[in-house]
Amino acid sequence: MNTAAWIPDLFMKRVQEDLDWTLFSPSDVPELHHIFGAAFERKYAEYEKQTHTGQISHFKVMKAKDLWRKILSMLFETGHPWITFKDPCNVRSPQDHAGVIHNSNLCTEITLNTSAEETAVCNLGSVNLARHMRDGRLDHAMLAETVKTGMRMLDNVIDINFYPTVEAETSNMRHRPVGLGIMGLADALYMLDIDFDSEEAVKYNDEMMEAISYYAILGSSELAQERGAYFSFPGSKWDRGILPLDTLSLLDVERGEHIDVNRTSVLDWTPVRASIKQHGMRNSNCMAIAPTATISNIVGVYPCIEPIYKNLYVKSNLSGEFTVINDYLVADLQKIGLWDAQMVSEVKFHDGSIQKIDRIPQRIRDKYKEVFEISPEWVIKSAAVRGKWIDQSQSVNIFIKGASGKVLQDTYMMAWKMGLKTTYYLRTLGATAIEKSTGSSSAVSSSLSTAGLVSAVSALSTSTSEVAAEETPIVFAVQTPTIEMVAAPEKKEYSEKEKVMCSIMNGGACEACQ
Repeated sequence: MNTAAWIPDLFMKRVQEDLDWTLFSPSDVPELHHIFGAAFERKYAEYEKQTHTGQISHFKVMKAKDLWRKILSMLFETGHPWITFKDPCNVRSPQDHAGVIHNSNLCTEITLNTSAEETAVCNLGSVNLARHMRDGRLDHAMLAETVKTGMRMLDNVIDINFYPTVEAETSNMRHRPVGLGIMGLADALYMLDIDFDSEEAVKYNDEMMEAISYYAILGSSELAQERGAYFSFPGSKWDRGILPLDTLSLLDVERGEHIDVNRTSVLDWTPVRASIKQHGMRNSNCMAIAPTATISNIVGVYPCIEPIYKNLYVKSNLSGEFTVINDYLVADLQKIGLWDAQMVSEVKFHDGSIQKIDRIPQRIRDKYKEVFEISPEWVIKSAAVRGKWIDQSQSVNIFIKGASGKVLQDTYMMAWKMGLKTTYYLRTLGATAIEKSTGSSSAVSSSLSTAGLVSAVSALSTSTSEVAAEETPIVFAVQTPTIEMVAAPEKKEYSEKEKVMCSIMNGGACEACQ
């Protein structure tokens, strides 16, 4: 079962301020699930007062930080619950006049209203960014044509689709939401010679997503001119002249804190606003970034909005095992005459990472960092600037190397502060590594079994230790891959109490955390 925590802003504020949080029985507080923002905060405070007067007897009070730590600990250990934020989803929704968003979908990119009468349905498509790069830049003319064609196709699907329930058909016909996303972001950055963990990449994400938002919204409005506006358009944010970028200010007001995301734009949105005012919108929602794991493989690009997972890995299917390598890396190494048999062996030795191969120029090593070599803050920053243009949400996976509770806490707090609506999986990589039996990478034979190309420690690690906001150490179990190995030097065994105390006193520097 996949689960997520649907977190109100009030809870995150109390975590920041180290205040108490009250747990209620849902039957005693039925309104809370259907309200958000300032209205939720007022009603929640009212219910808390009722616990003091005896009107509510089933409740539990605990420190908000303690509950937050338990959530993060479970997330680290199992990958669930995914962290999603109730208020940004609702405050920024174009359909705030027609209901409430109570949850997201499996991949956390769909944020649509649901009720007893309506089951949310969203038809998805993704733009291949790599195919829209021309002469070192994003081809806007080609992108506009692709996006508008995509919007028309997705709108057609609504009418010709099969609906298994009346509630699903009712919702889709009334609101006609679609979700156009992207894939191949890593490919586009490679083509532009931009590092994923750079301000230049954040700027590209901002301007690229603005362009897709511009053409998608304009495309939907042009469809409204041709086919008519969707049924529930009157009263929507579109009808009130409020576009996704404008909703960040609404979130500022509801939260009572400034969302730390720039509000700049590079395109002239006047024609888009004028078209909406005159013709309305064909679709209640236009954009959502899905994971695209399968379709990205089919078209030969890297999934959705993620950095590359591995420069070298083995893919298995019914036909056998195939070694897959980053073609962009190979091309750059060929240009400087470094792609040879020895380099192949060194890349294999390091399981695809090139950060410890000194003869590769630093510029190339920076460009081809793998996902666990990139600080999660860059994933959050890029997601935040994309999010200001999106009327639904994004499947944002978080990748963290090591077992630092503080890094985990800081990452998800940063996601909330920057206004993200949802996050998806937490992927973690243990600090433990397996020592190879050879003395140096140059001595590795190029005939190493492909089954050993990717170290077993790349697998997600689990732990029975709780991840606290401080640097709580985690003990990892390491499986043995198929290549020959020798044991790493023995370490002192620490009790759980020793590890926790060491972590609190010394943060990430203690030996037990390594």
